[in-house]
Amino acid sequence: MSNLSKKLFTTLVAFSLLGNYSFSKTLKVGASPVPHAEILEAVKPQLKEKGIDLEIIEFNEYVTPNLALADGDLDANFFQHTPYLEKFKTERNLKISQIGEGIFISPIAVFSDKYKSLEEVKKGGVVAIPSDPTNGGRALLLLHNKGIITLKDPTDLSATEFDIIKNPKKLKFKSIEAPQLPRVIKDVDVAIINCNYALQANLDPIKDSIAIEGAESPYANIVAVRDENLNDADVKVLVDELRTENIKKFINEQYKGSVIATF
Repeated sequence: MSNLSKKLFTTLVAFSLLGNYSFSKTLKVGASPVPHAEILEAVKPQLKEKGIDLEIIEFNEYVTPNLALADGDLDANFFQHTPYLEKFKTERNLKISQIGEGIFISPIAVFSDKYKSLEEVKKGGVVAIPSDPTNGGRALLLLHNKGIITLKDPTDLSATEFDIIKNPKKLKFKSIEAPQLPRVIKDVDVAIINCNYALQANLDPIKDSIAIEGAESPYANIVAVRDENLNDADVKVLVDELRTENIKKFINEQYKGSVIATF
């Protein structure tokens, strides 16, 4: 056999052997540790069966995951709700968008070391709320819906304290970065905290809160991608797998009402 024939034979054998293996694509997804990364871990085996290796990169704040996605360091992210994404990408002129339908609602909740209900809060009480506009507005909307304050326009998801037209308790509002809110509970009268950060701090939004957002919330958490990848087949598989009955069961059993599937 000539050298050329040997090389051709070796190549054919190599391709034949490779045919017994399936190639996987790595999908890099940024996520908040709880519950997003935990839910992604639950979906990993199903993605693996479909040839997708899921690499989860955790972030403990709300800014970097969108910037990393826009810069191409991530294939997708899973940490935010639609109103936050829409405001963030508009303000920063980023070409990123929601892909598919919402996965779950992580209700925002009110926590206090001093009171058992919002009604007990005394006049002049200090309320800590998230400093980012969408979650700050969300916190105020929760207080509006509970009858503690009245907003000028309760459909405005970006309301600020300047949009409060009635504040009978003369509450004072203190804006704190969302990840830091669990640490200030002892220093304020109440703190309104996103459930992912509450869970990370071992606070049970159902058992430990004195008020919680209802299932009617418009803040469904979604997967985001760069606009150029809105038709990416692998990301679509990810979104589909996140909306299966198995994942709904996982969410219900794992979080017992502190995270609510939207499908």
